[in-house]
Amino acid sequence: MPQIIFFVAVGVLAYVGYRSFVREAERVTAKIRRTEKQAANGTMGTLVKDPKTGEYRLAKD
Repeated sequence: MPQIIFFVAVGVLAYVGYRSFVREAERVTAKIRRTEKQAANGTMGTLVKDPKTGEYRLAKD
């Protein structure tokens, strides 16, 4: 019985690790695509309005 619990725990950890890896890979891929698109368009980044001052600044990734 302890072996089953151990293997279930290892399986759950492997699944959570896999999902975390996929999520991070998607985030990095999206950032790279956004950077490539900005380079193709000649833009320098996305502007975001600061709610306190009302000024626009470059978005931080």
